[in-house]
Amino acid sequence: MPGWIIPPPKEPVKSREEFRREREQKVVWLTRKGYLRSERIKAAMLKVPREDFIPFFYKDYAYEEVPLPLPGEEATISCPHSYPLFYEPLGLDRGHRFLEVGLGSGYGTALAREIVGEKGLVVSIEIDSLTLAFAENNLKNTGYSDIVLVHGDGGLGYQEKAPYDRICMTAACLEIPPPLLDQLKMGGRLIAPVKEGGVQNLVLVKKEPGGTAREVICQVLYVSLRGKYAQASLR
Repeated sequence: MPGWIIPPPKEPVKSREEFRREREQKVVWLTRKGYLRSERIKAAMLKVPREDFIPFFYKDYAYEEVPLPLPGEEATISCPHSYPLFYEPLGLDRGHRFLEVGLGSGYGTALAREIVGEKGLVVSIEIDSLTLAFAENNLKNTGYSDIVLVHGDGGLGYQEKAPYDRICMTAACLEIPPPLLDQLKMGGRLIAPVKEGGVQNLVLVKKEPGGTAREVICQVLYVSLRGKYAQASLR
């Protein structure tokens, strides 16, 4: 991935106990750095074994702050800090109907499922069939069987389960695809990397009766959106 140095593949040697300790240490680090504040997000990150969502030869790097390659076209699993970076501004919480654009490894999807709880809903859309198959297998193996997985164009959203309280895009665009804003509840929030002036800004959008309110969180680096709205993302 441009801008990042991906470590070399190797045979994994770490034990379950070592991964558990690294997971706990990562949560402490994220909290100290100010990325992680919500108790529900913190509990989810302590519970979900990130190493089980990493390709075999990259497992030992599961808790390092680097993106790692996944099956599929330009597919990666984001750095650990990226998940609270997105979910904290969203205010993702118990009972939310959540739409994720870009399934990736399924790790963020599992976190979201833990956060929204039994009364919530998680829908995730992935355009790449190889990435989808990898994530679907990871979610199945870790016991997440009630997530709605969709093979399709994330920019179009998923009208069948709309409206959503929260929407998270994990691919960069020049503008938020209109179908996603249409499927967002009034008062809901959407977060996405948006290309502006040669950089990508992580943008939080709040849907209000008079339109949308917009807040820039920070600069990020994500792969470009694919599908119907890809041209807008690549201009």
